Amino acid sequence: MERRVAERLRGALGPFGFEVHAFKVGWYNAVVQPAFHLPYPDDTLAFVVLSMPSMFEKALKPFVNKERLKIIRDPVDQCVSHHLSRLKEKFPDQTVDIMFDYEILPNRKPKFLAQTAAHVAGAAYYYQRKDVKLDPWGKKKIFGVCIHPRYGGWFAIRGLLLFPDIQVPFLEQSAPIDCVSTEEQRIELLEQFNFHWQDARYRDIIEVKEKYSEEQKAYFATPPAERFKLLGLPQEVHRSIFH
Repeated sequence: MERRVAERLRGALGPFGFEVHAFKVGWYNAVVQPAFHLPYPDDTLAFVVLSMPSMFEKALKPFVNKERLKIIRDPVDQCVSHHLSRLKEKFPDQTVDIMFDYEILPNRKPKFLAQTAAHVAGAAYYYQRKDVKLDPWGKKKIFGVCIHPRYGGWFAIRGLLLFPDIQVPFLEQSAPIDCVSTEEQRIELLEQFNFHWQDARYRDIIEVKEKYSEEQKAYFATPPAERFKLLGLPQEVHRSIFH
């Protein structure tokens, strides 16, 4: 069952620059604090959705050109919402619950921990402070970061797809590829991500197969309030959100 669902999802999302990876809710709930538990049985089928570097050209720009007058919030969030929400049409006999990476709970916490979900699904390795044996940071706060085996840090985790009606007790877990395997590399990665993230060097900690285009880099390096101009969106839309 999982394989059929996965093939249908990949057929629908792959052409737009998205990647999906299956996991069981129980794998995720076993490694997060109770406050972040997903409210489903352990064997419930779920997928984490990633956007690849090609999403900008394959999904975002066509979406903006077609829906330009309807864009009233972040264009990327609205584009992702559009493509994931349409998946419900592909599964008329199933319930499909969607959680987006930008959604937050009333207590201001995220609805789910995106990097943990990517790790348990085998999509990308979540490198954290505990992965370094000789910790050089003392009392400093150190945040972890996911690295994809093909795209390094040139990707994003966009959401979860949950299928409450589908239980997969025999689904086997695949470990994420440990592509930053030496102590020195891991320290370098966490140093760059925590203290020099603006220069994006951490994204190239491994040799990548594909990265963001110069246009896409410029878009994400631009403050959100000014990104509308880069996409050629109407100024009145821009004003309605930020003024």
